[in-house]
Amino acid sequence: MDADFSIELGHDDPVLDFPWSDPAGKVTYYDLKQEPALLARLPETATFPELAGFLRTVNAPASLVESAKCDAWMTNELSAEEEVFHGSHKFASYVDVVASDVNRRLSFAFHEYFVKQLIGLLRRTPETQSGTEVCVRRCYFRKDDDATEGFYCTIYVSGYGADEAQARQNWGIALRLVANAVLQLSAAGLG
Repeated sequence: MDADFSIELGHDDPVLDFPWSDPAGKVTYYDLKQEPALLARLPETATFPELAGFLRTVNAPASLVESAKCDAWMTNELSAEEEVFHGSHKFASYVDVVASDVNRRLSFAFHEYFVKQLIGLLRRTPETQSGTEVCVRRCYFRKDDDATEGFYCTIYVSGYGADEAQARQNWGIALRLVANAVLQLSAAGLG
């Protein structure tokens, strides 16, 4: 698996408000760590059972992190860098995760160490037609009318193939590898 990370804390980089909801009130954050049954309310999990499995794992009681947002899609638009996967189709997803521990949410050192360790584990996995990028970004943790600045990670996972079915299969394998690496780091405690 191709795996890399980035630190995206610039003025124009994405940020997350946590917990969040869209202005129209059609979609909102669900605390899947505390209420796993809410997983059934996410339309993405009905369409993509592979994503549901990933979310169950990263929101498990033993996990250091919990999910905040997610999406998945298929595309035929690949960048020049993705040509190394020798596929014409890409199945991809992102999952935004925050640290479950409130103090770790505010620690850049924790997030930097977490992504470096996660990528290190993923680089030791078998060679697959898949890639993962983990981005450390700024998060505003909201409580009432107050917001505390901290960090979160966006985990992008992509699978590639000659057709949609093969790309989705490789994506599913990659999701399981990433989920297992998150649990392995959680079991290690990560300082």
